[in-house]
Amino acid sequence: MHLSHLFQRTVRMHGSRPALAEGTAPALSYEALDRRVRALARWLREDLRLHPGDRVALAMKNHPAYAEAMLAIWHAELCAVPVNARLHADEIGHVLDDAGARLALSLGEQAAALAATAEARPAVQLVDVLGAEWQQAAQGESAAPDASAEGQGDDLAWLFYTSGTTGRPKGVMLTHANLVAMALNFQADLLAIDATDAIVHAAPLSHGSGLYGIPYWMRGALQIVPVSGGFDEAELAALASHWHRASLFAAPTIINRLVTYLKAHSETAALPGLRCIFAGGAPFYGEDIKAAVATIGPRVALMYGQGESPMTITALRAEPLARAVAEGDDDLLASAGWPQTTVTLAIQAGDGEPAPPGTPGEVLVRSPTVMRGYWNNPGASAQALTGGWLRTGDIGVIDARGLLHLKDRSKDVIISGGSNIYPREVEDALLAHPGVAEVAVVGTPDREWGEAVVAVVVRRPGIAEVDEAALDAVCLERIARFKRPKRYVFVQELPKNATGKVVKRALKESVTRAAGS
Repeated sequence: MHLSHLFQRTVRMHGSRPALAEGTAPALSYEALDRRVRALARWLREDLRLHPGDRVALAMKNHPAYAEAMLAIWHAELCAVPVNARLHADEIGHVLDDAGARLALSLGEQAAALAATAEARPAVQLVDVLGAEWQQAAQGESAAPDASAEGQGDDLAWLFYTSGTTGRPKGVMLTHANLVAMALNFQADLLAIDATDAIVHAAPLSHGSGLYGIPYWMRGALQIVPVSGGFDEAELAALASHWHRASLFAAPTIINRLVTYLKAHSETAALPGLRCIFAGGAPFYGEDIKAAVATIGPRVALMYGQGESPMTITALRAEPLARAVAEGDDDLLASAGWPQTTVTLAIQAGDGEPAPPGTPGEVLVRSPTVMRGYWNNPGASAQALTGGWLRTGDIGVIDARGLLHLKDRSKDVIISGGSNIYPREVEDALLAHPGVAEVAVVGTPDREWGEAVVAVVVRRPGIAEVDEAALDAVCLERIARFKRPKRYVFVQELPKNATGKVVKRALKESVTRAAGS
């Protein structure tokens, strides 16, 4: 099934319902949004002379035009290439080159900053969605509702470039069928929504939030883009009071910021219009989950996915998560949840054989959400996709209840004195100390042990001084002695990417350099 066909179905069923809003401004209806989408689709194909399958880069921060551009690209049978708006112009240039993009859409100052990058690439047209050309195109003659009739489910829809934590970003090829399967899993495993629901895009539309817009518009629900174009605690609290049944996708670090804000502003803590927060993109530690549920209530759900199987590997709905907090089920809180509806999981040992029950190994995924492969990279595709399975690169174990417990990325496992140490296990132990706001554990070269465990800690303001002895003590209460950090480094903040995920490669390099200086 092609996404454009599903959007036209929604327009027929829910044409008068609100579809897209900026902040608290009146929303555009589905009929009005459809007129703009079809006009832009005609402009893309006829005026800009793009052809089915051509790639269109979306290099901009969150804005209502982002959502309408996604739909117009698909109605024109083109492929969207979401670009992290925080990348350097040279990094964006790499994505444009690798994808063979014919058009880059940006806005305002971001478009101006990309001008030189586009000029150096004669094949790439640059259009500012705040400019006259875009606005005139959106109000021009429309393509027919069935203009995308030739579109197929196996057409490329979303060419997503990985964060590049293991080298140059790779283009993940996701088809329309992949994204439809993702949306159906969302409905089955995270939250059943209808036309009265809404999603607030406080997280980047170029990542998970943009993809989670799909199940919402499939159901005739509302998409809301904050005026700030991102996450602002006060703005989000206001939106959750103005709109009803509003949910959002957020990284755990963002949820932690919201919890801190709500604790300091008790008058806004009720968030009457908030239905659910979907946490994903990075580990959400047990102590942080407890704080979130205590502050926000039973309105926090978890999902685990990768760009290669977007948003769809495992999930935990809000209800069982809140119940686990109430019952002290720390084992469930430490898990990534159960496999989503269309997902089959396997755990593979280092020798390529199935890992014995209860033994950690690489997590393998089979699902209709799994990517076609990496763009123009058959070697990497062959490494990631073997025998119908996606190799995630994550180390995990499945317990007796069928819950997946993620130990770490295979590349992040620390081998010290011949023993495997999973950083997440150590991080979870350290976060039990009330004075630890954030922590990341990495391994650094060590002549005696091979690698030494180093904890990089962000202290929580207003808590008594946190020292190494106190942190050692909390570790010894929870994990084996050999797993505790050999060294602690205290910092003001951890390096993170656009989605709030700690960039451990950069952290490891800086800690190693500091140790050698």
